[in-house]
Amino acid sequence: MADWLTAEEQHAWRRTAAVMTLLPAALDAQLQRDAGLTQFSYLVLAMLSESHDRVMPMSELASMVSSSLSRLSHVVSRLEQQGWVSREPCAGNGRVTMARLTDAGWEKVVATAPGHAAEVRRLVIDAVGPERITDLDAITGAILRRLDPAGRMRANPMTSEVPPAREQ
Repeated sequence: MADWLTAEEQHAWRRTAAVMTLLPAALDAQLQRDAGLTQFSYLVLAMLSESHDRVMPMSELASMVSSSLSRLSHVVSRLEQQGWVSREPCAGNGRVTMARLTDAGWEKVVATAPGHAAEVRRLVIDAVGPERITDLDAITGAILRRLDPAGRMRANPMTSEVPPAREQ
């Protein structure tokens, strides 16, 4: 039988659980209010915007956004109706479906990103402070490596290299 959590571990865990519940809802509310998008829809658009030629196989995209192909397909259908994403067969393999960010989708990401980044900064980055941002990165990186050991999510680089600091 596993040991119970210590009082200190229980306290840290309950705070972590509360953040895992409240943060997605807060980010979703901002994206809904400002851009008419769910956090998941924005993540799909953002991952496509960062991919080579803004296109990738649906199966790879599903892996990157930690989704089933079925859920992703439903979301992509809604994004297609908005004109932000299109689906097409893969040129080299007709069994593979590619998702492509359209020019209108790119414009949506560019218009949405500043407000979303500001909300992330307000809720997370500024709360942690510049002196502890590397601690946050190390802690979340350690947890992410346990959750995603294959490193499929783009946010899980399998390297200890720290991204360069942003210029002021």
